Amino acid sequence: MAKKDGKRYSCIECGYVSLVPSGKCPRCGAWGTLEEEIPVAPSMAAAGTAKILTPVDISTLEPPRRLASGFGELDRVLGGGWVPGGVVLLGGQPGIGKSTLLLQVCGHISSTGRRVLYISGEESPSQLGLRAKRLKILHDGLDVCCHTVIDDALALAKDHSLIVVDSVQAMRTSQAEGWPGTPTQVRATAQVCVNYAKEHGIPMVLVGHITKEGRIAGPMLLEHMVDAVVMFADDNSSVYRTLRASKNRYGGTDEMGIFEMRSDGLAEVPDPSYLYWNRSDGAVSGVVMTVIMEGSRPLVAEIQTLASESSFAYPKRAGIGLGANKIGMLLAVLQSRCALPSLRDDIYCNVAGGLEIHDPGADLALAASMASALTGRNVLSECCLIGEVGLAGEVRPVSGLAQRLREAARLGFKRAVVSSREEKPRLDAEIELIRVLSVGEALARASVVEP
Repeated sequence: MAKKDGKRYSCIECGYVSLVPSGKCPRCGAWGTLEEEIPVAPSMAAAGTAKILTPVDISTLEPPRRLASGFGELDRVLGGGWVPGGVVLLGGQPGIGKSTLLLQVCGHISSTGRRVLYISGEESPSQLGLRAKRLKILHDGLDVCCHTVIDDALALAKDHSLIVVDSVQAMRTSQAEGWPGTPTQVRATAQVCVNYAKEHGIPMVLVGHITKEGRIAGPMLLEHMVDAVVMFADDNSSVYRTLRASKNRYGGTDEMGIFEMRSDGLAEVPDPSYLYWNRSDGAVSGVVMTVIMEGSRPLVAEIQTLASESSFAYPKRAGIGLGANKIGMLLAVLQSRCALPSLRDDIYCNVAGGLEIHDPGADLALAASMASALTGRNVLSECCLIGEVGLAGEVRPVSGLAQRLREAARLGFKRAVVSSREEKPRLDAEIELIRVLSVGEALARASVVEP
């Protein structure tokens, strides 16, 4: 039975909504996170402004002209740059470089003669000044506002090409009650920013904090309100950062941008294939090369497998950068279709460089890597394996084969094992194609097993 007072309580961690107060969130189990939602009074200023557009009207509209960020890797993830009127939510761990990246973007845009506004609710002007000097981005068009009331800060915006709000959890608005960071304030602040961006046609970036579970803090509605959600991540032990979009209304979500953190800020990685390949000249069993696709970009990946005699009744199956289910499935295929049992061996798989592989085109290389570790035989030199493996042991075609082969040839590979079901790709590089129908044939042609 619904309560008559109409009060609702929202969890600031996961966005769960309850009609009764509680000390513990029923969904995520966090304590003290249910806070009362204060309804925002609807504004009647825009009443009567709605209109209908016909297909003819839509066809005459010019597509928006995107604004380049100055980073090709960031533009790749965004789908081509900042879209006028679009709102992007950028999340990431503390200290990973969100503010650094956005300040560098602001510095680049302001250096072209445009004006940008950086609104900070977490740092003082002196702190921003120190960082801006270190990054060498002080230009006449870079305006900074250190304030926590988003209404007052946006009132200062005038003729700006980009607005950055750092962060949405540190801001508050007079249109809602509560402390900054509460679900009501976060939602109301984001709504103010979205309305301003749409009304004035200015791209806007909101910086968001993340929880210990790795998702953006605040109500889930926040991610639905914005046009794109971009996450900054690292592996906690590397100077490299990866940028991915989990939501993008103006582009794809399968692209990846790679940056390197330096003393003078973030720098793009021009050739990311070398990050995940050590170019070792010595052949080692269990090491196989493949080419995966990250969106529209081909990357060479090095898959390593170590097989050792198990001292347990149930041998271990462990993988870093690879799914455990994929490892178990391919081991079963090797045993059933290729007569390569692994019941007495612990299997450890790894993708060099900290890369995570979700591309099914790496199945054949993973199977060859495990088979090479089990037999102790090295894979054919200067050879990469590309293909998807089915439960029947067949090697299936993959998407973007021509791009993969061009990248392999550019990096010096002389031959590639691919599915015979693939159509002959048009290549402008010399690379020998070894066409196979099954995993067993692929392992024999790659010298992993006896033919």
